[in-house]
Amino acid sequence: MGSWVFLAILAVIVIYVISLYNKIIRMKQTRENAFSDIDVQLKERHNLIPNLVNTVKGYADHEEGILTAVTEARSNAMKTGENVGDVSKAESVLGAAMMNLMAVAENYPDLKADQNFAKLQDELSNIEQKIAAARRFFNSATKEYNISIQSFPSVVVANMFKFGEEEYFEMDAAEKALAEQPPEVSFS
Repeated sequence: MGSWVFLAILAVIVIYVISLYNKIIRMKQTRENAFSDIDVQLKERHNLIPNLVNTVKGYADHEEGILTAVTEARSNAMKTGENVGDVSKAESVLGAAMMNLMAVAENYPDLKADQNFAKLQDELSNIEQKIAAARRFFNSATKEYNISIQSFPSVVVANMFKFGEEEYFEMDAAEKALAEQPPEVSFS
């Protein structure tokens, strides 16, 4: 009779460990899916930038340094791999370059009045808002995952299977400003 009790307790422990493992895997998958959502929005932003740069170039020929900085930042952002920290840093540089581009556009009334530029600026604003929403979801999923693998008894299972803490997708100050206060479209 004693061996049956031992086997029953062992079976319960094994089932519990399996359920904790599966919970951690679900959280990890949710986080990875959330990063895919960010990636989709970033690609949309990357695809919009050449049109925006070309439109600005038509009005602001002597702003070549800023246009080059945006183009290089876009190129570098597109080259980053799947490491969250690398992508976050590259996108922050791109966000800062975009802020500079939008600031330059303010100096050119004809550019600000251009319908194509206004449309691109509006699209950029929408994409930035989508990126911010996707980032919030990703960081929330990352937080849940990190808390889960650090909480008892999940920490035991996480250590057994070498689950480690994951990075958040951080924004720098310039990119936060762009997301919180998207460029305004003015026809004055």
